[in-house]
Amino acid sequence: MASYLRLPFLAGSSLAALFSGLLYFKQNDIIYPRNIPLGTRTEVPRPRDFGHDDYEELLIPTPDGESLSAFLIRPENKSRTRDVTMLMFHGNAGNIGHRVPIALQLQEDLGCNVLMLEYRGYGLSTGTPDEKGLMIDGQTALDYIGNRADIKHTKIVVYGQSLGGALGIQLVARNQHAGRISALILENTFTSIRAMIPSAFPPAKYLARLCHQVWPSESTLPSIQGIPVLFLSGLKDEIVPPAHMKQLYQICRAQRKIWRTLPNGTHNDTMLQENYFLYVTEFMDEVFTKIQQHRL
Repeated sequence: MASYLRLPFLAGSSLAALFSGLLYFKQNDIIYPRNIPLGTRTEVPRPRDFGHDDYEELLIPTPDGESLSAFLIRPENKSRTRDVTMLMFHGNAGNIGHRVPIALQLQEDLGCNVLMLEYRGYGLSTGTPDEKGLMIDGQTALDYIGNRADIKHTKIVVYGQSLGGALGIQLVARNQHAGRISALILENTFTSIRAMIPSAFPPAKYLARLCHQVWPSESTLPSIQGIPVLFLSGLKDEIVPPAHMKQLYQICRAQRKIWRTLPNGTHNDTMLQENYFLYVTEFMDEVFTKIQQHRL
């Protein structure tokens, strides 16, 4: 009898050990699904595929030897161009080509340049993604803007979706006192990867401590104080619980922070919701009006 009673425990323990091993050693493949959707490593839509020809396709070298694919999109309407470059970080799947329509809408509404960065291991970039590497990638993109003659004097706005928001928080926190970044925009990002596990992978909720990809937004964001932050939260987000965004907003200590909700926005279509780009435009207008007033 005792031996039979032990079987479920032993089986459960074996499954737990197996799952723990998978979580620890395969978590990069789970967190950075760079091969989804099929063909995403080789098939990258270009701005010209959407009727926009004023852009450059770049390969930006990193200090650790990787090569990052990127698009530098310039505003089409030269009569209303702003002295702004938006540094755009996407979510954890797909490639920059899948987000070109977003970038084109931003350049049209705001009259700004948009630098779309492809993380290492994604799209046409070399390497393998992990937290440390992506932070190098973000810094490399920021430095690229600062070293390029035609855009180095532009005001930089960091825009991050989901995982890209976590990267944006780390980048802004590390560079906020250098006077290079003017604003931060966050969409549907999370407090930390470990905090995401109970909702994203319920069977692994007790194994969160094994997650070595941390992205500690909740502990980093409060250090950002002098840079305005816009929070865009899709209230029907089925991947990142909206409570994560609300918590980030509440702990944010920025002198100016703005909370905007998209009631029907899910994780991947929040930017398609009514007023999304209006909220971005209003935020940008406020930020740069204040910058101009400060200079007068």
